[in-house]
Amino acid sequence: MPITKSAKKALRQNLKRRVKNLFYKKKIKSLIKEAKRLVSQKKTEEAKKLLPQIYKALDKASKVGVIKSRTAARKKSRITKLMGKN
Repeated sequence: MPITKSAKKALRQNLKRRVKNLFYKKKIKSLIKEAKRLVSQKKTEEAKKLLPQIYKALDKASKVGVIKSRTAARKKSRITKLMGKN
């Protein structure tokens, strides 16, 4: 456990940031998983309706520093390519 006052504060900050970061990652993961499920079921129109939400989540996570910008770009590219195939 932290002893100094600054270490205690750093721990509190880390816990808050961890919760926020996990929220963003979980949202991205669930949206992409849902889109892949819809594509596998040949429901491409419904999957394409999810695309703006996926883009928004990836851009937001990238903006706040949860994921890197190129990671967001790669994920957007791959999910779009997946929807384009079917």
